[in-house]
Amino acid sequence: MQYSEWKDELKYKKDTVRSIEVTDMPTSHGNGDATANLAVRRAELQRKCELIEQTAIEADPDIYQYIIKGVTTEYGTYKYLKEIAGIPCGKDMYYNRRRKFYWLLSNKI
Repeated sequence: MQYSEWKDELKYKKDTVRSIEVTDMPTSHGNGDATANLAVRRAELQRKCELIEQTAIEADPDIYQYIIKGVTTEYGTYKYLKEIAGIPCGKDMYYNRRRKFYWLLSNKI
């Protein structure tokens, strides 16, 4: 369910420059390199997103985008996928491929 958050973070969080927050409280300054930390975070998020996408493609290359929507969103029910998104398969096939996705993903993790 964090997939869309990961994609948004990859898309929008690219800058390590931030303004200094002025408060009356003493603060500690981290010893880390903000650019390196951001690069590591982005690499990890990219790896996770690719894992989800590649696993969905392995489960079924024809409906992988529907599988991704179904497993990464709360509203991604079969009814939504059929009526709104126009999934080109029946309920049994979709749920079979979704189970295959979860099985493949659990084997990879």
